[in-house]
Amino acid sequence: MIEVKGLHKSFGDAHILKGIDAYFEKGETSLVIGQSGSGKTVFIKCLLGLFPYDEGTISYDGKIYSELSEDQKRNLRAEIGMVFQGSALFDSMTIQENVMFPLRMFTKMSKSEMEDRADVVLKRVNLDDAHNKMPSEASGGMQKRVAIARAIVNNPKYLFCDEPNSGLDPKTAIVIDNLIQEITDEYQIVTVINSHDMNSVMEIGEKIVFLQHGYKEWEGSKDTIFKTDNKAVTDFVYSSELFKKVRQRYIEEKQ
Repeated sequence: MIEVKGLHKSFGDAHILKGIDAYFEKGETSLVIGQSGSGKTVFIKCLLGLFPYDEGTISYDGKIYSELSEDQKRNLRAEIGMVFQGSALFDSMTIQENVMFPLRMFTKMSKSEMEDRADVVLKRVNLDDAHNKMPSEASGGMQKRVAIARAIVNNPKYLFCDEPNSGLDPKTAIVIDNLIQEITDEYQIVTVINSHDMNSVMEIGEKIVFLQHGYKEWEGSKDTIFKTDNKAVTDFVYSSELFKKVRQRYIEEKQ
């Protein structure tokens, strides 16, 4: 579990995070949502240890990050998988080499052991025959699946995804959403997703944290977000006419 208590972060005079409390459980897909400027990207970067924070604590399974030694922080980083926006694959490496990269960085596996592990995770994301392809030969959806395979190759305890559906068509986006949810449940990973995609919210939002102006404005799930009367949430989530109609139909059916 990742637990956040009273998190504050400022850049100069700009107070970005203002006392956020949150927790993220293993085996659960947790989405952090909010408008641009809400603080969600800074929040995620604080969780990843990329930004030092001013006040509060972030603990990983009871271990407070700011109290860890450099060696302990390095060991923790080896337990974190990351799916970057745009996949961020190395153009000069094959798909198999991309997936093996974290193993080269964080383990002492032999080449054959790394290849075996890469085979396992590529098969898990349904890319059995893509080992020798270059990223430029892969579609957007395939590149995302490679990024997910690379993120889980080290058997991480924690998985962070930054806009995993960015640039994908709606059908492929649903496939990627479901794959992330399946892997989270199957491996019992703590998964935190930074997303603008309302389809993802409705599809896999087992936990949703909504940030606004640096505060945690609302917390719930895909099942409760339809019911909330929080104006900030409804204005954000139901900004399109389609989602407004979906919500109205849901409310009418429940009455």
